[in-house]
Amino acid sequence: MAIEIAVETPLQDDVRMLVAELNAYLIPLTPREFQFQLTVEQMADPTVTLFVARDENGRPVGMGALKEHGDGLGEVKRMFTLPSVRGQRVGSELLQRIEQLAREEGITRLLLETGEAEGFEPAYRVYERGGFTVCGAVLDYPDSGFSRFYEKKIA
Repeated sequence: MAIEIAVETPLQDDVRMLVAELNAYLIPLTPREFQFQLTVEQMADPTVTLFVARDENGRPVGMGALKEHGDGLGEVKRMFTLPSVRGQRVGSELLQRIEQLAREEGITRLLLETGEAEGFEPAYRVYERGGFTVCGAVLDYPDSGFSRFYEKKIA
């Protein structure tokens, strides 16, 4: 399958639907008070760059974002691929594009928070294959036992 990845605004109906699918997948996995998703409106903030993967028909099949925190620190947010494309390395390609932009922006450390529950294993594989390592709690996320944190130092 041919995939095109580009920076896009989250304020599009088909991207909103992709975000809704991600939320529907995540919400049952972790207590709501330990979920830290950006809304579509928050994703439109100038500190956030959203990459959208589209199939040959222009349908969004995945996304991932870079949130810049300043001082060389960036955060991977809203990583998701539709179940129908999992295993086709779409998530890995999105993560590579995020890392490439981070390098261009002078970011030297990428962080991310994801869930710590059954159902997150595909995400762990993508992050670990991408060179991320498990670390302690980052930024202002609580160390609740419901989150797993990753980091990657980049040149």
